[in-house]
Amino acid sequence: MSDSCSLLHVLHEDEDDRHFEMGDYQGPTARWCSGCGDHSVLAAAQRLLTDEQLKPETTVFVSGIGCSSRFPHYMKTYGFHGIHGRALPVATGVKLTRPELDVFVVMGDGDCVSIGAAHWIHALRYNVDMVALLLDNNIYGLTKKQTSPTTPQGYKSNTQPRGSYLPAMNPLEATLGVTNASFVAQTAEWVPAHLFATLKAAHQHRGFSFVRILQRCPHFTPDMYSEAVKKPALVQVLTHPEGIRVEGLEQLYPNQVRHDPADIHAARELAEDASVIRLGLFFRDESRPRYEETRALGKHTAREKIDLLNEEFERYAV
Repeated sequence: MSDSCSLLHVLHEDEDDRHFEMGDYQGPTARWCSGCGDHSVLAAAQRLLTDEQLKPETTVFVSGIGCSSRFPHYMKTYGFHGIHGRALPVATGVKLTRPELDVFVVMGDGDCVSIGAAHWIHALRYNVDMVALLLDNNIYGLTKKQTSPTTPQGYKSNTQPRGSYLPAMNPLEATLGVTNASFVAQTAEWVPAHLFATLKAAHQHRGFSFVRILQRCPHFTPDMYSEAVKKPALVQVLTHPEGIRVEGLEQLYPNQVRHDPADIHAARELAEDASVIRLGLFFRDESRPRYEETRALGKHTAREKIDLLNEEFERYAV
């Protein structure tokens, strides 16, 4: 069974001095539609990995099913393209098994807050150290314009041609109501500087970082945020020394409000108020317990785990 050791990537000593460029993280050319907000998120993620100099072989992107779930295919890192709604339990298993890895989860609005809603709630409660990105275009795009939980009430789709029956779910409001949530932020794909800064803050946070990314679908919801793109006054940016800081952003988005991300009550009030689109860090608390620190399980290196597996397999060898 010694051949199974090839499953473990062993670095040469001189590889610790490697320097990575964006091209080192870029996989095949993305095949999303022209104008899709996923392109912006992909570029921001690749820029983040470059800025943080994350090793491709210790970085993992996990996704479920949806347009955005093609994400791992376009990253030159490890990836797991799972099934609908199950990205979070897969990512949780990866992180708990290999805590030294940088784990990112990419989900659409249906994938996360519909079929994956139970996993979403418990992932927040577990507070495992990873970054979860909700790419929210308010529609099921892959299955051609079906109403999703975040589709605005009255918005027409192929499944509800007279308009969505119910008020849209507010992912921020729901997230901030979950016990042990530790990082909740919102950004937009059409504000690339803020998008990048938010991803960086999420990655540097110790705990489960939930980032909702507002985005447009050029085919099915091109009008969803069109006014906000044209009129920056419709967007309000949350500012604070402990929040998301983007130098010079106030010149383009002068509508700013000071919000302390340590104040969860104020965060809930801001999230509940839908009169304006808010971008920024709503809440952060690194003191909240993380599941990987509280569970009573032994810790082993990747090499030790391979050795233990080999020992177990040898018990059944003929």
